[in-house]
Amino acid sequence: MADTLKDMLRYDLTFDCVQCGYCLPVCPTYETMERETHSPRGRINLIKMVAEGKAAVEDLKQPIDKCLGCMACTTVCPTDVQYGQLFESAKHVIDEYEEKTFIQQKTERFLFHSFFPSTGWMDQLGNATWLYQVSGLQKAARGLKLMSAAPLHLDKFEQVLPPAPSPKERHARKNRLHPDSPPKVVVAFFTGCVMDSVFFKQNEKTMELLRLSGAEVQLPKTQTCCGALHAHAGKEPEAITLAKKNIQAFEEKPVDYIVNNAGGCGAQLHKYGELFAGDPEWEPRARAFSGKVRDITEILVELDGLEFTERVEETYTYQPSCHMTNVQKVKEPPLQLIRSVPGVTLKELDRPDFCCGSAGIYNITQHEDAMDILDVKMEDVKRQCPEGIVTTNPGCMLQMKLGVQREDLEEEIDTVHIVDLLMKAKPVAKKAVEA
Repeated sequence: MADTLKDMLRYDLTFDCVQCGYCLPVCPTYETMERETHSPRGRINLIKMVAEGKAAVEDLKQPIDKCLGCMACTTVCPTDVQYGQLFESAKHVIDEYEEKTFIQQKTERFLFHSFFPSTGWMDQLGNATWLYQVSGLQKAARGLKLMSAAPLHLDKFEQVLPPAPSPKERHARKNRLHPDSPPKVVVAFFTGCVMDSVFFKQNEKTMELLRLSGAEVQLPKTQTCCGALHAHAGKEPEAITLAKKNIQAFEEKPVDYIVNNAGGCGAQLHKYGELFAGDPEWEPRARAFSGKVRDITEILVELDGLEFTERVEETYTYQPSCHMTNVQKVKEPPLQLIRSVPGVTLKELDRPDFCCGSAGIYNITQHEDAMDILDVKMEDVKRQCPEGIVTTNPGCMLQMKLGVQREDLEEEIDTVHIVDLLMKAKPVAKKAVEA
């Protein structure tokens, strides 16, 4: 069993950490919690101790659960410690060893096996949200403060959800969009699960921006959840199953790129090759898939096919997605696009790489800790005095909306996805320059 635990925890990777402490200044949880066990090197040391039998698996749970998984530590590590693999291996071990009640088991099985991977359930969630918003139920629930009884602080997030489209709008979506001129590239769009359910309009804007830029856009019908939520919850087998389904779905028709607009999803899609390391059948297919994955900002910059017809005379600051920055290594394209919008003034954050505290569902499962981290972020935002916050990830978008609300700044600061900002400037296809 000891050898098995060492293998499961990737014990071999722990020796790359020399406990130098370079990770401490960039770790949000170390800054806000001020405990060595809640720093990257502290967690790695604890993983090593558990693998060696000097500590119990239960000792891992709180430090690992409190980790955002933002991967900021990997950007400064001088010995290239594979913290992401260690983190997810620890999550998997905790999930395997943890004793759960019958209700917990049933709930997790429903969420991870049925709910998130199902387009049907995601459509129902979106339609239910629309009905709740337009029927008067939302207004009544707020007036009677019924949502205050909701578990996991869901009442806070209910207040910052964007307006949902009607079922008619959802059903009217086309599975293929064609540019007005011969396509420069053919791309497949990854819709995501929650992204397509709650942020359907941002997905629609993303596809239209791709079309205007000169791309033919396809929507593979059999695509499913990327598996990020499963991986972060320690459910590696389920994440692998979903990865296989997506690889198969996007292999059906040849495309140049696989485009996404959510930093967390993009990071997981980028890691498919790692999931199948050593598998002679799936590793080549997974790496071919990941090699085509691009964030929407990368493709829009590469295609350079937009010009804007309206000025946006507003000041914005930009909140990067940790997973897009630290895992996908996409940094400049979003900034380049924001600066390209006529009239926009960009005031960058003093600490843009400090996590906002969203981190998948961290702001739900570790709400108070996430709010402490968000408070640090909002102090940075307020120093910039912006009229808007631009994000590239739905979780970050909701988290920053919540931060604005907590500071009573709703009337002063708007929070948008980058595709919202681009569409606000009324883009059109750039005219070809004649030779």
